[in-house]
Amino acid sequence: MPMTASTVLTARALLLDMDGTLVNSDAVVERVWRRWSDRHGLDGDEVMKVVHGRQGYASMAVLLPSRPMEQNYADNARMLAEETADMDGVVAIPGAAEFLASLRGVVAHALVTSADVALSTARMGAAGLSLPEVRVTAESVGASKPDPEGFLKGAAELGVAPEECVVFEDSGAGISAGRSAGMRVVGVGPRAGFHRADVVVRDLRQVAVEAVGGGVVRLRVG
Repeated sequence: MPMTASTVLTARALLLDMDGTLVNSDAVVERVWRRWSDRHGLDGDEVMKVVHGRQGYASMAVLLPSRPMEQNYADNARMLAEETADMDGVVAIPGAAEFLASLRGVVAHALVTSADVALSTARMGAAGLSLPEVRVTAESVGASKPDPEGFLKGAAELGVAPEECVVFEDSGAGISAGRSAGMRVVGVGPRAGFHRADVVVRDLRQVAVEAVGGGVVRLRVG
């Protein structure tokens, strides 16, 4: 079970999901995916249980298992364009700006998101958040979360061993990906409480970062 009291973790690198972790984009995700659900005669509530954390084509493969992947890829491209054009209601997760500021020049960190470059750039901008220098986006990987590829690639680009990384995630797919990569996972927000994160916080105001030397930070979580 996740620890609920204040927890201390040490790390040489932090790998940060975007949607639900740094940026609250739930309003857009709901609009776009419920329209998609209606077009395909699916229950929108059931669809929403699947889509968080995954790339769109991977969600479609779960929801429409008999459909050719070529159709999923094409549909995903249209969905990404819809999402990138819709920033209504996109805001920062509480504490996200301060948290990102506390990392700069202190600890290696990367964005690891299922969004593509255009969508991640637009959403971070709409939320008033600065993009980390190292970014692993949809174009960077061959497999969607819950596959660990994105987090392992992020660790490799930062030159840090997986076991020395801490992942910040909100979704079941993302938490599973972090754990499969051999990393510790801080769950952020209400969705995270239903999955196997090492510790869960309400938002990023519950995380404090302290440098301890040699590129290592101490995270006080909770």
